Amino acid sequence: MSAIGRAFDIIEAVVAKQPSGLSFSGVVAATDAPKASAHRLLKELVEIGVLTFEPETARYRGSLKLAALGSEVIAHFDLRALVHPHLQALHTATRHTANLGIRDGDAGIFLDKIEAQDYGIKLFSAVGKRFPLHCTGMGKILLAFAHPEETRRILAQPLESYTSATITDPDELRGELDKVRAQGYALDREEITRGVVCVAAPVFGSGNVVVGAVSVAFPSYVMSDRGIEAEIRAVLKQSSAMSGALAQGQRGKNDPG
Repeated sequence: MSAIGRAFDIIEAVVAKQPSGLSFSGVVAATDAPKASAHRLLKELVEIGVLTFEPETARYRGSLKLAALGSEVIAHFDLRALVHPHLQALHTATRHTANLGIRDGDAGIFLDKIEAQDYGIKLFSAVGKRFPLHCTGMGKILLAFAHPEETRRILAQPLESYTSATITDPDELRGELDKVRAQGYALDREEITRGVVCVAAPVFGSGNVVVGAVSVAFPSYVMSDRGIEAEIRAVLKQSSAMSGALAQGQRGKNDPG
């Protein structure tokens, strides 16, 4: 059996005994793994945060990181269908292009989109297309609310410049992400496409985990002419409604009646 397969066996064995935890000898007995391999894999799984180890009881348990990953997977199955009416409501309220996106590794993916009238500006978005995280509204949301280790790892990579407004300094971007978390929304100020501004907000799944982001994109002259408070309010309102729809959908699935 490969190391990956054995690691999954160990994770499944530990999670099956989540209430009481599982000792090292219990892991070996449940998986038939050689002691040396089990010890090495358990150490690595704890180091990457998938399992936890309690020295007092010498037992392993599944971590909250596993719960977060599970929540994201479950939510993504329902995400587009459940929130599409709210994406439509956002488009209707603003008349701008409304987007829904999720994170896939080091990039985002457009999951849904409702196109606005033609402003004569070529937009970056298209359903199924990947987008960078550091210079888009939805990307900043997904970065800001990602696991801190993931955010640090992505910010350690070179940050590509798309326009003169793109933030390419990691320290400056960290400050921007701190602001995003504090205010609950993110802005793209012509950072990936000249002449286009974006307002984005998080979509929460079960366990208060951010499973996606929603945004509106529109010409920068709108911001110059009258400001974007209306767009911010609309995006926050519909992101909250989307999060509520996901929570209600999960409750319905978990209700046997």
